Amino acid sequence: MEKNITKADIVDSVAKATGITKVDTKAVMEGVLTSVIEAVSKGQKIEIRGFGVFHSKKRKARMARNPKNGELVSLSERYVPLFKASNDFTKKVNAVRFSEHNVSTDTK
Repeated sequence: MEKNITKADIVDSVAKATGITKVDTKAVMEGVLTSVIEAVSKGQKIEIRGFGVFHSKKRKARMARNPKNGELVSLSERYVPLFKASNDFTKKVNAVRFSEHNVSTDTK
């Protein structure tokens, strides 16, 4: 199983790659994440070219089932945050993942 990457791991990686201190890198990262959360919370869309789009979507009220006991549960109307990866991001993920498994992505 692959190791999960934490925010601290990303801060370390960016700090090493840029030569910026970990403290400054962490502050910048916190600022970016806070900005994304605030914008999406206000209904705005964040588009980062080559990475993806963060936005929110309204979900209708509905009845659902608790998977643990099968009991019906009422879900109220709500907004959910969403992320849509860019085509470049998706292609990179597929290229790397398929190459790890020696599988061709050609569909000729």
